[in-house]
Amino acid sequence: MANNPDPPGRIVVVDDDPTVADVVGRYLVRDGHTVECVHDGYEALRRVAEQPPDLVVLDLMLPGIDGLEVCRRMRERWPIPVVMLTALGDETDRLIGFETGADDYVTKPFSPRELVARVRAVLRRSETAEPERPTALYERGRLRINFDSHEAWLEARPLELSLREFELLKFFVRNPNRVYDRLTILDLVWGNDTYVEPRTVDVHVRRLRLLVERDPANPELIHTVRGVGYKFNDHALDR
Repeated sequence: MANNPDPPGRIVVVDDDPTVADVVGRYLVRDGHTVECVHDGYEALRRVAEQPPDLVVLDLMLPGIDGLEVCRRMRERWPIPVVMLTALGDETDRLIGFETGADDYVTKPFSPRELVARVRAVLRRSETAEPERPTALYERGRLRINFDSHEAWLEARPLELSLREFELLKFFVRNPNRVYDRLTILDLVWGNDTYVEPRTVDVHVRRLRLLVERDPANPELIHTVRGVGYKFNDHALDR
């Protein structure tokens, strides 16, 4: 008999370890939910497409395509809450998970009861939250961006940006004043299904600086953090 006062949900558990999937599933069923377990990324996408669930518990390390790519593809089509479940627990992994669209992140080894509580909390938030849509316009100081039309203006002058330069600028303005290493930028801007060298980020940053910086040799917007990566200083737009 479940003690959960909240409405139960239909949950898809995605983990390549049948034992882990079974344990997670049994605890969620005990909490009153309907559970379906799958063991690879492609099967997860197929099941979600057939009948979108209320929530997905998603392992990061999966055969075929990994959990980050599964999460990214789901987020492109459905506003389904995702709880990441993974053995990778350092800050960069968590950051990538959240940036990809995860609503919560539980690291193995984990307490099944804690996971159930996290699932319950995410479901509760999704019941009360208004559907979110990314803001179509960004305006600050001398920079204006229309994300829908892929247009940008600096001091009312149109910027001639390639698609990748536009996506990189969008990433920076939506994640200001935080340092990101090259691999994280590659994952979040290029996608982990595209193989490019980490130094590709440097090339695109240099091109972007030529377009948006007053003095590309002394950038005030896109800062290099030596030994780490890059940080976008949105306060400089007001000057």
